[in-house]
Amino acid sequence: MLDTFFDYVRYGLYLLLVLLCFLLFQAWDKDHPKQIITTQTTTANEHFVPTMPATATAGTAAPAAAGPVPSLDTAPAASAGQVVTVATDLLQVKLDTQGGEIINTELLKFPAQLGSPAPIVIFNDDPNSRYIAESGLLSTRGPDTTSSQATYTVDQTAYTMSPDQNDLTITLRWQNNDGLAINKIFTFQRGSYEIKVAYHIVNNTDQVYEANLYTQLMRTNTPPPNNSGFINLATYFGAAVSSVNAPFTKISFKDMENGNLNQSIQDGWAAMIQHYFVTAWIPPKTATSNYYTRVLPNGLYAIGMVGQPIVVPPKQSASTEAKLFVGPAMTDILEKAAPALKLTVDYGWFWFISAIIFWMMQKIYDVVGNWGWSIVFVTIIIKILFYQLSAKSFRSMAAMKKLQPKIEALKKQHADDKQKMTQATLDLYRQEKVNPMSGCLPIIVQIPVFIALYWVLVESVQLRQAPFILWIHDLSQHDPYYILPLFMGISMFLQQRLNPPPPDPVQAKVMMLMPVVFTVMFASFPAGLMLYWFVNNTLSFLQQWYVMHRMEKDIAKKKH
Repeated sequence: MLDTFFDYVRYGLYLLLVLLCFLLFQAWDKDHPKQIITTQTTTANEHFVPTMPATATAGTAAPAAAGPVPSLDTAPAASAGQVVTVATDLLQVKLDTQGGEIINTELLKFPAQLGSPAPIVIFNDDPNSRYIAESGLLSTRGPDTTSSQATYTVDQTAYTMSPDQNDLTITLRWQNNDGLAINKIFTFQRGSYEIKVAYHIVNNTDQVYEANLYTQLMRTNTPPPNNSGFINLATYFGAAVSSVNAPFTKISFKDMENGNLNQSIQDGWAAMIQHYFVTAWIPPKTATSNYYTRVLPNGLYAIGMVGQPIVVPPKQSASTEAKLFVGPAMTDILEKAAPALKLTVDYGWFWFISAIIFWMMQKIYDVVGNWGWSIVFVTIIIKILFYQLSAKSFRSMAAMKKLQPKIEALKKQHADDKQKMTQATLDLYRQEKVNPMSGCLPIIVQIPVFIALYWVLVESVQLRQAPFILWIHDLSQHDPYYILPLFMGISMFLQQRLNPPPPDPVQAKVMMLMPVVFTVMFASFPAGLMLYWFVNNTLSFLQQWYVMHRMEKDIAKKKH
């Protein structure tokens, strides 16, 4: 019936949200199959040695341009290197002198748990959650060959950036017996999550030296622990690459199992993504590299790139470099690191709306200094922007509610003839100048804004461990006492009471239960989302009450 059309649309949208949650779960289940490749037992200092097969082509690129693709199927060898510790103002890093791998990274500004002094660990050498960044020079003459990685020497095993330093450089050295010397140089900058990794090659031999720079990220398919199961369902965990034609392409672990990437890309990057944090290898601008993925027998998933051949004539030197980003998924920081890297903060289809919403939240936060209040004020601003559209919807609902007695009378009058009932209802709407569909468009228009705000609240690392007031100490986690979900349910119930009841008694009872169902269903949602929903429902209730109250006054004036 037309008199219930608006209610069907309204609650259909609620059911659509439930369906979206179910689809998110399906997507997660697809990317995280139960039969996960398990990690073989290894020691903490084992390394995985790439080997250099025959040169492989990549797409339409010439073999020489694409370079070799490392074969990552060899068994790991025990490390013979030392661990070098590097401390800057933002990072605590551990390097292994065998291969010069980054085997551990702590982000000093981001605690692992709320209230804990221990920083979160990104790269780590734990066999159960191994995640490392590796780079090297592939050549038949070393330092990295088909059978081994270079073992570098270093002047000291601990480096700390002093308060008066803006740069900190660590040099690892390797040389063979015939005059080939290579320095692997790590450069850290104050206030930066970028690590520059450079190779300086000195060829004092009588032969031409040729090598390919490779960089790769390797990790197990083990999502980082999170207190909110909903977050693990809703956010992406996997790899990604970027190219000029495709600035952001996800490559899930399932994709890696189904086939290997082998593509020549200019001016791109390769990344591993987890909720709130990103790591990425970024080659020099305009460099062409062969991008690849592999799944190792030991359970590691690798994504990386091999650069063009570096040719060093006898008695000459050359240098090459790449950049590693390891840090929080903040768009301003990511944008400075590389083009399109900010797209790893995935706001979904309505990213352009999400960007505007986050910009507003950031500006408000700069003034009030609290992300919870920023959410409240942004919700108010959105309600003001949509005030007229919402008012139109509420006026339609109010008019429909006023017509309920007349509609009930028509039902009794035409109980045995549905066709006459429908015609009589249409005549009543024309007579009273009520369009039951007029309230639908405002809701449909606001759906993209709601979805965009939803992804802002889920994806923004700024909300991680961000307090609000009283008992809310982390807006990214669920309310520990479930007070906000309860308030949300109450506000939903009060708003529902203002709407015309469905004519079908069974449907009416179902609609009455909806606030309870949604309260229970969304109790584990992040507190930031619950705060938005509660404020939005409360403002909608007040606006709807005001519109209906004003309509009643206008009707009373006309009667007098």
